Amino acid sequence: MTCKGICVRYKAQKPVGTGRYASGQRRCQICEIFIKWEGLWCPCCGYRLRTKPRNLKYKAKLRARVEADSMEAAAATEIESEVAEVTVKAKSKSKAKTAKAKTTKSKAKAKTKEKTPCTHCEKLFVYPDKHEKNCKKNPEVIASQKSETIAIKA
Repeated sequence: MTCKGICVRYKAQKPVGTGRYASGQRRCQICEIFIKWEGLWCPCCGYRLRTKPRNLKYKAKLRARVEADSMEAAAATEIESEVAEVTVKAKSKSKAKTAKAKTTKSKAKAKTKEKTPCTHCEKLFVYPDKHEKNCKKNPEVIASQKSETIAIKA
């Protein structure tokens, strides 16, 4: 196949400060052009687009850039989670001030209960005894289901 000139519509300008591949550009070897295109194949000639550099020096640069970006993203998510924790704590403090006027029964509900695993299926539940009565892996429940039969009147 040959270049049909369609790729000119998707021609990408060289980014400042980052590499072409790091900014998401791809190269077509047939059309000899960098394009801004999301697919794996060139929209013009149909050949596979290159998404990584071939030169060792530029491969190392791209790898370092990707690692730095992933570390920045991880740090950003950590900061977001810390901010979320601070807001939750602030909300709980404001709720605690209003909770003082409530009865002791409502205070007992506000405390988090510890979850314990079911003896049959090992899933965590706040009230495992309630679950164990109806647990599908409980041998007593299985036996009672087998023994039950439905009488149909003719």
